[in-house]
Amino acid sequence: MAQSDRDLLLATRPFTVEDRPRSIVSVVSTFAALAAAGLGAAALTAWPLRVAFALAEALLVVRAFCLFHDVQHGALLRGSAAAKAFFWGFGQLILVPPSVWRETHNYHHAHTAQLVGSHIGSYPVLTPRLYAALPRWKRWLYRAARHPLNIALAGVTVFLLGMCLKPFVRAPAKHPTAVVSPLLVGALAAAAFASGRGDVFLFAWALPMSVAFAMGAYLFYAQHNFPQAQIATREEWSFSGAALHSSSYMPMGRVMQWCTANIGYHHVHHLNPAIPFYRLPEAMAAVGALQHPGVTTLAPRDVAACFRLKLWDPEQRHFTPFTPANER
Repeated sequence: MAQSDRDLLLATRPFTVEDRPRSIVSVVSTFAALAAAGLGAAALTAWPLRVAFALAEALLVVRAFCLFHDVQHGALLRGSAAAKAFFWGFGQLILVPPSVWRETHNYHHAHTAQLVGSHIGSYPVLTPRLYAALPRWKRWLYRAARHPLNIALAGVTVFLLGMCLKPFVRAPAKHPTAVVSPLLVGALAAAAFASGRGDVFLFAWALPMSVAFAMGAYLFYAQHNFPQAQIATREEWSFSGAALHSSSYMPMGRVMQWCTANIGYHHVHHLNPAIPFYRLPEAMAAVGALQHPGVTTLAPRDVAACFRLKLWDPEQRHFTPFTPANER
């Protein structure tokens, strides 16, 4: 018998209990390692070493962002004003204003995998019929949003434009600090180049952040755009169904699992976002309903398979690629 949303939430509630010392150690160790990697990228002279440290920094930024994500959900360091202030500053530095993130991401959790409206805080999904009804320029925007280049250039498309400039222009009174992020990063870049150390900005911010932006954008894409994902009408939709059937599990090796702070257990997180990242594997192992998720990986063939998913076919109940018929 299928369990109700309430039953499944109750089953996962024990795993929302936070181990405060573990949370603190996770944050301190992550940001200490991030500072060390950034210092190496900034201060070393041999460019191959600087690139290596920049790539390590990118992975650490992904982990730090996942901790930021948990703090915004109240899963990590709950009630800590110091943590809230610290991660507010971190969010501004990585072009993720917390007010914008909370608004769009909370909406995403409440509407993910709904056929209409789930594009806020996520990638748009249309049926062939809805896509065909769009004017040509809107079709182009839809194709661009789901194109690999949008993810490769996510620092500009998803974060600078999508998370900072558009929210500020749309609702400046609601998101007054959204413009702080690009101004802060711009000021850092200007100061570095004006002092003759533009290389520091390039190796310690631009390169690692470009890689981290692309990684984060792809992870978010694949978490809800994978071959087994299901999309529902609002009448069919349920919170637990969206978690169990429309959010992926992405198994990884230990290094990548650490660097992504268990974000691969995304179906568990979507069922109960109050679970701290380090308890997600424990919750999956304990709750039977969480043990048969849709799976995707970072293997090239699975990445290619996810990128082929363009339109939701409601009759066949699966994603399809674009075809010439879609453009008629």
